[in-house]
This record gives sequence, C-alpha cells and structure tokens, in this order.
Amino acid sequence: MADEPTNRDAFLQQAAFCAAMDAPVTARVCTALAEALTRDSETGWRTLDWPGEPIPDALPLRLVGGLHALARTGSDPALTALFAGRGDAVATLRRVLVDHDAALLPWLDGPPQTSEPMRSGVLMTGLLAVAAAHGPRVELLEIGSSAGLNLLIDRYRFDLGGVRVGPEDAAVTIRPDWRGAPPPAVPVAIRSVRGVDIQPLDATDFTVATRLAGYIWADQPERQARLSAAIAMQRARPVDLVQGDAVDWLRDRLAEPQAKGTTRVLLHSVVWQYLGDARRGAITAMMDDAAARATPDRPLAWVRMEPDRVLQRQELHVQHWPGQPEPRMLATAHAHGAWIEAT
Repeated sequence: MADEPTNRDAFLQQAAFCAAMDAPVTARVCTALAEALTRDSETGWRTLDWPGEPIPDALPLRLVGGLHALARTGSDPALTALFAGRGDAVATLRRVLVDHDAALLPWLDGPPQTSEPMRSGVLMTGLLAVAAAHGPRVELLEIGSSAGLNLLIDRYRFDLGGVRVGPEDAAVTIRPDWRGAPPPAVPVAIRSVRGVDIQPLDATDFTVATRLAGYIWADQPERQARLSAAIAMQRARPVDLVQGDAVDWLRDRLAEPQAKGTTRVLLHSVVWQYLGDARRGAITAMMDDAAARATPDRPLAWVRMEPDRVLQRQELHVQHWPGQPEPRMLATAHAHGAWIEAT
C-alpha cells in the first residue's frame, strides 16, 4: 500500500516518462501536480490517499486525462492555457482541483484506455515476424482491447522501414520513425480480428470519444487527428469487441477449432501491468498448454508490446510454436509507437 509521499512521487516519475517521450507540456503538468495536490478537494485527498500502487494503477495519467479533457472544453481559460504551455502551473492546478472537483473525481475510477492507433505498427512488426515463420494467414486475439483501435489493424496501411502492408486505400497510414534493419518483407493475410476488454469503450459514442481525446497528451495534436480518423473507420464498420474477463475469453478462444494453415496469435499492448499476478499466471499457463498442441499446420504465436519503465521504453516480444518457444525481443518503441527500433 502506498502513502502520500509515494503517491506524489508517482507524478514526478510520470513527468520523467513524459519528458522522455517528447511531451514537455504534459511533463510540466505532472511535475506541478506533485506539488499542487492538497486535501482541499475530494479529488486531491483521494489521489494523495490512493490505496493501491500509483504507477501500475496509472494514477497520474487518470488525473492528467481528466484535466486535459476539461482543458479541451475551454470552460477554464487558465487551464486551457496551461495545456498550451503557458501560465503558473502549480497555482492554476491547485485552484482547478477545487473548482472542478466534481468533474475530475470520476476520472480516478478507472485506468486510461488505449487511444493510439500507432501502437498497431509495433504489433504489425511482430506479425511480420510470425508470417515469415509460418506463412501469411493469421487470426488475431487481442486482450485489453479498450476502444478497439488495434482491432482496426487489418484496415490500417503500414510503412515500417519501407516494408508496406495493408490496404493501399486505408484512411489511416501508420508510418513510424523506423530505426535499424527493416522487418521481413512478407505478406500478412489477417483472417479475423477479435478482442475483449473488462470494460470496453464504444469509440463512436461522443462522450467516449471525448474521453479518449483527453488521454492523448496535449503536446501531440497529430495523435488527435489520427484518433478521429480511426473512430470514423469504426463508424463505417464496427470492430469485433466484447466485454469480458481476459482469462475466460482467451480460454474459450483457444479451445475453438483452428483453421489449417492459419496461425492463431495472442496480441496485447500496455495491458500486462493491469492484469495482476493471478491473471498473468493463468494466461501464461493457457498459452503453454496451447503451445504444446501447436503444429506446423496450426501454429500459435504471442505478440506483445509492454513497457520497461526503468528504461522508459516499450518492448516488442514475440514467441511462436513450433519454432521459437522463448520470447524474443524484436524491437523497442516509443510509448505511442512514434518510433520503432529493431534490435
């Protein structure tokens, strides 16, 4: 259980992470919050008395998301200016936490939801490695799908170090800054994409879209444009996203018949830390069992992008059966997929 100094320090840790991810405005807000938080508001005391672990629980990002969403409405000009990089950050935040307590408090109820299509570029990098090993046909199972932005992976266009994959007429092109050797230039034929989340979001709902926009760091307007385009793609054709527990859902999916010549792939990004030890252990055990049944005709793969907070980067690990039973780190990446570096 954390205490007040630990909870305050979590905002400084998040500030360092934001600064490393080229988000100086958001870093400044996080730094100021470490000082500005008081017990004069319910939001303040709940944050300072957070009962869990503030970093794994993404406590700073919960509060910053609420503040950014409020800033985007323009209802508090000083807060809007703060998220544009202007003004006295500590004084403004100390007042806003009191003046807008009721609006901010609900943002502490759940962790931030994924709102960045660029992360699909990291996952596609892993899928190219899987396709190189087992052939182009894949069926994708994503846990922690949130608003389903990664579930559009079959509809995005990718340019990964000059390797292009996906529909040429896609409304969204994922083109990260690529570093190092390019991935395998092989075709990928995605047969199905399905996802689950304990609390899925309907990105086509105005309130949800507004919430997702709040979680995007103010320093990065190009991410807002990409999010809007991805949401429009969902409005045109919904994704296959259901509500459920990741363990139960994955157990059922792994038990389904698998088409010959198609690789079944478990995907996730920035999810593992939220599952807890019990769920992580259950998923690992299920994948071990499924791996023991995998054959050259019906392969299995695990592609995941998860953070190393010590090194302040994301890491892409891939393993597949038969062939590569141990996880192999294929790349490191920016938290939002802005750059990918092959390892």
